[in-house]
Amino acid sequence: MSDEDNFEELIADYLQNNIGISLNFLGDTNCQNLISNLKDLYANKHLQDAKTGKGQKTLLNQETRSDKIFWLDRLHENAIENTFFDLIDHFIRYLNQTCFTGITGYEFHYAMYEKGSFYKKHLDQFQNNSNRKYTMIFYLNEHWIQGDGGELCVYKGNETENISPINGKCVFFKSSELEHEVLLSNVNRMSITGWLTA
Repeated sequence: MSDEDNFEELIADYLQNNIGISLNFLGDTNCQNLISNLKDLYANKHLQDAKTGKGQKTLLNQETRSDKIFWLDRLHENAIENTFFDLIDHFIRYLNQTCFTGITGYEFHYAMYEKGSFYKKHLDQFQNNSNRKYTMIFYLNEHWIQGDGGELCVYKGNETENISPINGKCVFFKSSELEHEVLLSNVNRMSITGWLTA
């Protein structure tokens, strides 16, 4: 499938189900490179304990979340990160042209959920800041099997949907609408998580 075929799959699924899923949004080469990059950063202790909140109101609350993160940035001049950003730029152009979403920016970080880690039920949009419009999650778990845990549990009214963190899968939903959590991970679980902003 072409990039735009993957974009269309993701958007169409989102419009139908309020959650879009594309099984191979990143492509195999991108996945492998991002996995290697994240593993290197983790091995060299560049990941930090994730916090909740924004700006000066950030808090380290490991009863709510216990993952470790590393923010991606073009200023790192890392070819692997920049290839990922090139794909995101392409997706945003396509999204804006086809759905008139008005997205103007984004922020993404690597996330490592070590064995025993989780992120309890939450909403991605801050109370006093509505610039996060869409959440995107990209899974980087080559050999995930049932029982490894770390599923994304999305709350849809009185129902929940558990999404497996299988390698290459992309999940897309509106940041202000769907509460969700990362269930307890029984193995190291890797992803890129971020938000499209306006």
